[in-house]
Amino acid sequence: MGREEAAGSHPAGARAMTRPPAVAGAFYPADPAELTSTVDKLLDAVDVPADDVLARAYVVPHAGYRYSGATAAHVYARLRRHAVHIGRIVLLGPAHRVRLTGLAAPTTRRWATPLGDVTIDLDHAGGLPADDAPHAPEHSLEVQLPFLQRAVPGVPVLPFVAGVSTVEEVADAIAATSDGAVVLCSTDFSHYERDVVARAQDERTARAVESHRPDLIGVRDACGVFALRGTVEWGRRNGLAVRRLALTTSADSGGDPSRVVGYPAFALG
Repeated sequence: MGREEAAGSHPAGARAMTRPPAVAGAFYPADPAELTSTVDKLLDAVDVPADDVLARAYVVPHAGYRYSGATAAHVYARLRRHAVHIGRIVLLGPAHRVRLTGLAAPTTRRWATPLGDVTIDLDHAGGLPADDAPHAPEHSLEVQLPFLQRAVPGVPVLPFVAGVSTVEEVADAIAATSDGAVVLCSTDFSHYERDVVARAQDERTARAVESHRPDLIGVRDACGVFALRGTVEWGRRNGLAVRRLALTTSADSGGDPSRVVGYPAFALG
C-alpha cells in the first residue's frame, strides 16, 4: 500500500493536471534546444550492435546527465533502434524525497519536460495505489523522460515509485502492468565510496542481477533497491537472460574518485 494519505485511486479532477518538471536546469538542461542536442549526442555516441534485439526490460541510471547520461544512453540508443516496436513504457524507480511504504503511481495524465508533455498511461495502472506526493520532487523517473522523448517520441509511459516493499510486491506489479510494454527500472548503484571500493561493490551487485539473485542486493548496493530487486525477480520468473550493457562510476565522467556513485545499464531478455 502507499502512504496513508494516498487516495488509492485516480480521481477524475486530478487527471487533467500536468506534473511540472522538478529538476530541469539541475539534472539536465532546461533549454529545449540544448537538451535536444545533449540527448542526441549521447545517443549518437553509442554503437548499437547490428544484431541487437529489443529486450523486455532494462536497468538504467538516473544521475545528472553530465555523470550518468553516457551510461543511460546505452539503453536509450537501443530503444531508438527498436522504436517502431515499442508501444508502451513501464517506468519504475525509487522515491528519494518522500517516505513511502509500498508502491505509488501518479494521478496526473501528463508530465511536462522542456521538450513538451509526456502522456502518462494510467489506463494500464491496474490496482496500483495513487499518490502524487512522492512523484512531485522525484528525479529518478523524470530524468528518463527527455531520453524517451528523443528515442521513442510519443510513446505513453506508466511511471510508479517503489518505497519499502517486498520483492513479490514489485514483481507482481510489473507483471500486472507490463503486458506489451518495455520495462525500465531506474536505479544507481553504490553511493559515495572510493572509486576502487565502489567498483568492487558494484561488480558484486551486477553479478547478483545477472544471476537473478535479488536476495543478494543490499540496501546500500542500490538507491532503487526495492525497484531493482522486484525487476530482477520478475525477470527470473520469466526466464529473461541478463546482458550487461555498461557499468561505470561518476569518476569515469570527471567526478571526484574519492566519492563516487555507480551507474548500471542492463538488458533483461
